[in-house]
Amino acid sequence: MPNTRARVRRHVRDTPGVHFNRVSRDLDIATGQAQYHLRRLVRDDEVAVERIAGRAHYFDPEFDPWERRALAFLRRETARGILVRLHADGPTRPATLADELDLARSTVSWHVSNLVESGIVEKSDDRPLRLSLARPERTAALLDEVSASLPDRIVDRFVRTVDSLFE
Repeated sequence: MPNTRARVRRHVRDTPGVHFNRVSRDLDIATGQAQYHLRRLVRDDEVAVERIAGRAHYFDPEFDPWERRALAFLRRETARGILVRLHADGPTRPATLADELDLARSTVSWHVSNLVESGIVEKSDDRPLRLSLARPERTAALLDEVSASLPDRIVDRFVRTVDSLFE
């Protein structure tokens, strides 16, 4: 197996839920090269791919579908913030999440809808509505696996800022 392919496979296994653009950026390889090696690794069942909320995320095949969805959301700063709050505080009202995370309620609502649809978060039946983690222990374990370092967060924010300038 070519050295680049081994690097890509190792990166996916070390960074579960990594999205496509980040693979080429983290490994400093051309987009086409990352695409080629990821496609081969998926074809050979060495890596699994899932499209989650509009992005292709890559995983070690040992993760089950629920874990893949959870990991993908934990790789996204806003969704991760919501999940961390729910883990720390337990059942929480959406308005409280918006206030604590300093986000618009519509932003929280959009992310929560994706998290609920994916089975990561549950809505209560009672009023006022409260949100909670569907699988708190498993979410906490996955959170430990993907805890982003400060440099990762800075790079994520920088890329989002640059992307927004070209929209």
